[in-house]
Amino acid sequence: MQPLVNIQNLNLKYQQKQVLVDLNWTIQHGENWQLGGVSGSGKTSLAKIIARKQTAIGDVKINFNTASELPAEVLFVESWYQFKNVEGVANFYYQQRYTSQQAKNSLTVHAELVSYGKENNLHLDQVEPILEALNFSTFASSQLIELSSGEHKKLQLVKALWLKPQLLIIDQPYTGLDVASRKSLNILLDKAAAAGVQLILICNDTALPTSINRFAEIKDGKLVAVDSFERSSHTENRLKEIPDFLKQSPLYSSQNIVKMVDVNISYGEKQVLKNINWEVKAGEKWLLQGHNGSGKSTLLSLINGDHPQSYANELYLFGNKRGSGESIWDIKKRIGLISPEFHWYFDASATVWQSIASGFYDSVGLFQQLPYSKAAQVDELIEYFALTESKNELLNHLPLGKQRMVLLARTIIKNPELLILDEPCQGLDQQQTQHFNQLVDALCANGMTVIYVGHFESQLPKSLTHKLVLSQGEAIENTKAYTIQKELA
Repeated sequence: MQPLVNIQNLNLKYQQKQVLVDLNWTIQHGENWQLGGVSGSGKTSLAKIIARKQTAIGDVKINFNTASELPAEVLFVESWYQFKNVEGVANFYYQQRYTSQQAKNSLTVHAELVSYGKENNLHLDQVEPILEALNFSTFASSQLIELSSGEHKKLQLVKALWLKPQLLIIDQPYTGLDVASRKSLNILLDKAAAAGVQLILICNDTALPTSINRFAEIKDGKLVAVDSFERSSHTENRLKEIPDFLKQSPLYSSQNIVKMVDVNISYGEKQVLKNINWEVKAGEKWLLQGHNGSGKSTLLSLINGDHPQSYANELYLFGNKRGSGESIWDIKKRIGLISPEFHWYFDASATVWQSIASGFYDSVGLFQQLPYSKAAQVDELIEYFALTESKNELLNHLPLGKQRMVLLARTIIKNPELLILDEPCQGLDQQQTQHFNQLVDALCANGMTVIYVGHFESQLPKSLTHKLVLSQGEAIENTKAYTIQKELA
């Protein structure tokens, strides 16, 4: 039997940079691959070429099994999904997610699945077990715009596992998923593989489906087979000296950063947050955790000033009761924020330099000239994050991992009173993740207040000392004696 995929002498140049160089790859029937390696090496581009979503120079042959009952298709699940409203347009804005109950301008999860089923001649009863396995059944009536990044990922995974194509390529399959959902996904992927679906998972994760039996990475534009991507035991890279302006403690307007008293948030009959009582003091470092749909994003939207129901609750930000006369910009100037959703809606048509500089003004582009002192700080961060060669490139011309590094630089540029890091390392490779978390530890040592959302203790900064855990909208753990060392022991 001919191989499922046979790639010969594949070349790809992007923005004058040679990404793939005479790359060869043969995937035999029965092989399931993990494609890992550093951010920006060309993994996603290679996947798109195989799925016929991107062109390149070279020979790419797909030899489907004509005897198989599975669809003779290559399905590529992107690391990030751009949905559309009911008019077929994708022009959403960041805060719209929290006011969508009034707008009703995007499909529900159920309507999306019905449409997908009709398009691909699939039966709805076959999707129910997948929804249940990923704990996604309760989201049937939710609009697409209401979903978090992890919930959007689940929806794309549900559709892919429902279709069961002969070749399924998933870019960053575990991004945004909680621990239980990752385990459930691996079981579902193993079942799909047993049914004849062949897998290519683009990631550096080590907890994989048992069906993954081949491993490779792209080095210098060529595919290189490796034994696995088990985390190496090498010593940590030494952190570069952080810029001087970040060595200063933030100038706090109040020692009380956040205070919530019996906070409740509901959308119609659906209660998202239930009687939340939480205090964050200046200089504290909090870990925020919870399963997908537990209410983390909604909780953070109250602090960011993005949620309209904040006025209906007893909420204090930076010492002031919400609704006492402060504007949303009074709040945002004290906060540095990064989240998957913010990345989705950010204007990627700005340059790297402009994107970082916009953090001074909490805008999605740079609309004014910076004074010399602020421009110098931008240059310092660009050098610190090793972005000098890319500083004049458009943000959307960079790989997603580098885009995230740019937005992380934007988040800290003004040395804010509160740093909100909602899964900040999504899309980063292991070295980038390690480097960024070392930076967070250095900022914490200088007195910055941090709220950090992350699912895995092995991928967190070491300086976190407090922990809040949500489940079904309720706080089930609220402790000031948290240490990563204890969690890992």
